[in-house]
Amino acid sequence: MNVQSFTPTPSPPTATLGLALFATRWLQAPLYFGLVAVQGVYVYKFFYELWKLIVTCVDGRATETYVMLAVLKLVDVVMIANLLIMVIVGGYETFVSRIGLQGHRDQPEWLSHVNPNVLKVKLATAIVGISSVHLLQMFVDVHGTARHALMWGTVIHMAFIVSAAILAYMSGPMAARADQILNEIQHHRETHGRAEEHPPPVFAPPVVSVPPTVSVPPVVIPAQATGGPRVAEPGVEARISEAGFPARMLLEHFDADHPRAFDRETVARLGKLDFVGPGRNVVFAGPPGTGKTHLAVGLGVRACEAGHRVLFATAAEWAVRLATAQAGGRLAEELAGLDERALLIVDEVGYVPFDADTTRLFFQLVAHRYGRGSLIVTGDCPPSRWDEVFSGPAAAAMVDRLAHHAEIVRLEGDSYRMRWATSERAG
Repeated sequence: MNVQSFTPTPSPPTATLGLALFATRWLQAPLYFGLVAVQGVYVYKFFYELWKLIVTCVDGRATETYVMLAVLKLVDVVMIANLLIMVIVGGYETFVSRIGLQGHRDQPEWLSHVNPNVLKVKLATAIVGISSVHLLQMFVDVHGTARHALMWGTVIHMAFIVSAAILAYMSGPMAARADQILNEIQHHRETHGRAEEHPPPVFAPPVVSVPPTVSVPPVVIPAQATGGPRVAEPGVEARISEAGFPARMLLEHFDADHPRAFDRETVARLGKLDFVGPGRNVVFAGPPGTGKTHLAVGLGVRACEAGHRVLFATAAEWAVRLATAQAGGRLAEELAGLDERALLIVDEVGYVPFDADTTRLFFQLVAHRYGRGSLIVTGDCPPSRWDEVFSGPAAAAMVDRLAHHAEIVRLEGDSYRMRWATSERAG
């Protein structure tokens, strides 16, 4: 496989002032406790207004206008409460800490791809909804509302709509900025004689080349380097070789148009290797052939280029390695020796079921790595369904420790290998 080795351009050290400013995000924590208290106030207000409406209707003093205004007031309270919970959950997720809701059954759909643009648009549309209810209340009680209040209420409502439309329009170009930068980098390399041949398809053996009938879509996952060629660093090849990768697969060569759905922004963020230092984990879950191993190996190669030691093996190979160490009475030494590796990759979880004894070995591996180093796990099912793979009482504890500080990326789609084989036969 004719792929050159690259290392990322080292980024300048973070300034002390920058670290101090970033640490001030914790000053927002008391604000979120205040929002929780306000949420309780609105819950009280909702039941108070509901009780007033019921009593008035039972006494026969409720008019049609009163009922409409009371119902709109209840809707207004509910919408404001929803806005508060969006600010509490989304703001805490984005600015204060990571609360690990990925893959949870109660995870809001917008939280799976939360970013500043999405959060702004969500908040803007929520404010438009609340403003609509207020404006409707004015027109229902038009005889009791001053003319200037109606005029300014309409103007403010239209301003909210325009601002929400502008934010929604801007979010698209801002999200596509990474692709534009990548295209500029590729064009720069081509004009300087660094154009490369098309890489082989995902998971293809290194000796197989892409047939002419298969087109490889443009790369959409940005490279870690921001420009110019990456210069080989001594030791990179040794770290990649000792990692035991099945093939050299780069994030830049991932066919991001093949999966029907996956979180591109999360994968791009993982490519910065921010999860390796704090010892967080990554789980790629999806059907066979959707690119899980490619992404795992791509992150592993990038970690080797960044100076980290990595070790790759399938789940079955890890099971044999741990069982052999335990049989020889050196499991503790084996786990301690793995501390030298900043990143371990466990591939193909779910294809072979494990008994209770093997599950206990995996639990000891995950528990020993907890807080010490990072794990990347790929499998055909998310951790919530690993009870189908691992048996015994240690399974739940293992999943809990693994998923506590983990990014869970789901990939959906058909097998790349099947598509490539079908295209080859058609050619």
